[in-house]
Amino acid sequence: MPLLVLFAAPSADWPEWETPLRAAFDAAGLDVRLVVEADPAAVDYVIYAPPGTVSDFAPFTRAKAVLSLWAGVERIVGNATLTQPLCRMVDPGMTGHMVSYVVGHVLRHHLGLDRHLKRSAPVWDQTPPPHPSDRTVAVLGLGELGGACAAAIAALGFPVTGWARTAKALPFPTDHGEDGLRRVLGAAEIVVTLLPRTAETENLLDARRLGWMRKGAVIINPGRGALIDEAALLAALDAGHLGHATLDVFRTEPLPPDHPFWTHPRATVTPHIAANTHPPTASGVIAENIRRGEAGERFLYLVDRAQQY
Repeated sequence: MPLLVLFAAPSADWPEWETPLRAAFDAAGLDVRLVVEADPAAVDYVIYAPPGTVSDFAPFTRAKAVLSLWAGVERIVGNATLTQPLCRMVDPGMTGHMVSYVVGHVLRHHLGLDRHLKRSAPVWDQTPPPHPSDRTVAVLGLGELGGACAAAIAALGFPVTGWARTAKALPFPTDHGEDGLRRVLGAAEIVVTLLPRTAETENLLDARRLGWMRKGAVIINPGRGALIDEAALLAALDAGHLGHATLDVFRTEPLPPDHPFWTHPRATVTPHIAANTHPPTASGVIAENIRRGEAGERFLYLVDRAQQY
């Protein structure tokens, strides 16, 4: 009997996912019946993305796992009805998108491209940027995405430091804890935030910690909007303490048209485009987790409910 797999992501996503999912199941040798509607008690696996077609997971008594199509799981991890194992998405295609976005904006700010692109009058300014070895970049969050971005930035010759909530052993200097965050923020001219949203990371960069940053430093946030206290960030930009903020994620999305980030001279808004799940590669991750579930092996990217990611 084939495995019954429910696609419980938004219906608009179905055309984009149906073909690559079926191809991935075939490639993995899985006998799967992939559906968008089913009797919950008969479903073996749930593929989910918010706002999906399922909010109550209690009837899915047979389901071995809920497999998220998103890297972030903050919109589902607190669901009291979710007792099944939850796996987040770690997609090599998504990682490639994020690396491109982060490296592109690090180079933009390092090279000072805005002063050439936004010139209001002819100015022949030949002031060169510093050598990459003289500009420290900090990456906050050292998971799959943060680690890949840090490695790519380091490969360009920038000194890279990383920060995580717990100690990490990586091929570049890392720090952790409150004192470590202060050291990392105080040393960097460009700070990239790639942490998950949890109770501990909410408003991680508040007025006090933004004050630890070097005058003129730049923030690039493609992680989660809630990592930064928006009012404190605006105040730091207004005061000239921070040189610029490039923001891809926000507490409210779409970002309201009257939000001051849109018109602030020291802010750049991009509409949550840094990294999307890439169906052709992500489907392979879904298929592998179903194969593991059927083989009794540990799931990939299993979410720790206590840590919230």
